[in-house]
Amino acid sequence: MKSLHHPDFERDSCGFGLVARLDGTADHGVLADALQALKRLTHRGAVAPDGKTGDGCGVLMRLPVEFLRGAAAEAGMDTGPRFAVGMVFLDRDPS
Repeated sequence: MKSLHHPDFERDSCGFGLVARLDGTADHGVLADALQALKRLTHRGAVAPDGKTGDGCGVLMRLPVEFLRGAAAEAGMDTGPRFAVGMVFLDRDPS
């Protein structure tokens, strides 16, 4: 029996949502739906006393490799054959 499940891709999750296009076509609507689903799962994760800071949950998606290579080239960077992308949150308070 064919299945979308493969044990190599298992992740530990308290709660999760799955939004996908089975044909693999990139679609901004899928991302919009995934973000909406994530908002509806706040009761399943941890939230700090400030009521704003979450537990780091997010959206797992394929990287737009050609877009990122183009953006890097415009910034004068050479990605080489392999590259990584990171997201950093910096405090806006200068102190």
